Amino acid sequence: MKIAFNTLGCKLNYAETATYERGFIAAGWEVVPWTAAADVYLINTCAVTETAEKKSRNLIRRAHKTAPDARIVVTGCYAELRKEQLLALEGVWQVFGANEKQQIVPQTLLIAEAVSDAIPSAAKNSVFGAYSSGEERTRAFLKVQDGCDNFCAYCTVPYARGRSRNIPICEVVKMARNIAAEGVKEVVLTGVNTGDFGRTSGESFLDLLKALNEVEGIERYRISSIEPNLITPEIVDWIASGTKFQRHFHIPLQSGSDTLLKRVGRRYDTALFASRIDYIRQAMERPGEPRVFFGIDVIVGLPGETEELFQETYTFLKERIKPAFIHVFPYSRRPGTRAAEWKDQVQDSLKTERVARLEALCEELHTEFVQAHKGMHETVLWESSEKGGLMGGYTGNYIRVERPFDAARVNQLEEVVL
Repeated sequence: MKIAFNTLGCKLNYAETATYERGFIAAGWEVVPWTAAADVYLINTCAVTETAEKKSRNLIRRAHKTAPDARIVVTGCYAELRKEQLLALEGVWQVFGANEKQQIVPQTLLIAEAVSDAIPSAAKNSVFGAYSSGEERTRAFLKVQDGCDNFCAYCTVPYARGRSRNIPICEVVKMARNIAAEGVKEVVLTGVNTGDFGRTSGESFLDLLKALNEVEGIERYRISSIEPNLITPEIVDWIASGTKFQRHFHIPLQSGSDTLLKRVGRRYDTALFASRIDYIRQAMERPGEPRVFFGIDVIVGLPGETEELFQETYTFLKERIKPAFIHVFPYSRRPGTRAAEWKDQVQDSLKTERVARLEALCEELHTEFVQAHKGMHETVLWESSEKGGLMGGYTGNYIRVERPFDAARVNQLEEVVL
């Protein structure tokens, strides 16, 4: 049997797809390119925006056109939110929601009556452990948590992925050891609300970090995204004490306006956000040494965002936080959320203009961050891809570096002068 995969959305989805793929390979199936004819197409969808939903439907139609007799399996956030809509599309055979992910491999294998002992049985466990295969043979994404209890006014994630829950530390460590056995040296911890780890197992996020730090073979860790109110001083102090966790934090701000933060139900204000950034910098930065890379998520055009409130966000980022990178997202009106019903929606033309202004600020801040490191010593993990005779890699604080390609350096850590 031949199977092809396609994934939209977050790193969590990519980690899950890679885990499905390993299951089918273990059962003897052949993985073929997405554009090839296959017996089964598995599409891991996203629903964070209207555009993501449209892309998901287009992928289904494209697969059906490529192989009209193939069976199409759909999972991901769109599958949880719009199951009946997806089942009505031609070619769709099964739709698996948030609590059915462990059933995907065994139920699909039943098509060929080829259930393998290598595949776990169709458990009703609502937490699906997953990790991606090494990206560029150097980096893997390890899922440690799923779901969210915050129910922010603009967000469908709690409806699509369910309540906050996590994989026990012992199981996460097993997956990390499997990753290390593949020769991967860097792991990125992923989750919907990663810092909320421990909600279902009674463990703490700090305990998880400490356990992973002991896994032999993994040289570096990054935390993909963590809410500012969940970055405790204890976590920061421990990371700063000399661990495998890098000077790199991805933190959602969403808005630099306290008016909007309160309205959409975020669990912090700008004062708390700024204080956590300050604490991290004080704990982890020293004169003449590499600075902390902060990647900040911002949503532009939330309902009620006037020019004045947008300017509060712009000024907060430019003058107070000064991150190394800003991930800018235009607000997308999602059916079923509270914010979708609010009357003071922002015009698309204004969203586009504000996105451009923040992207320009991002370019300015990122350039400033990189320039500040000229002449410093940092360690780079070299990747395997070659482009124009060059190979690239990232420093611990996520500065991209290039050098002439050298196969002997692939997946090696090397100190360089920036």
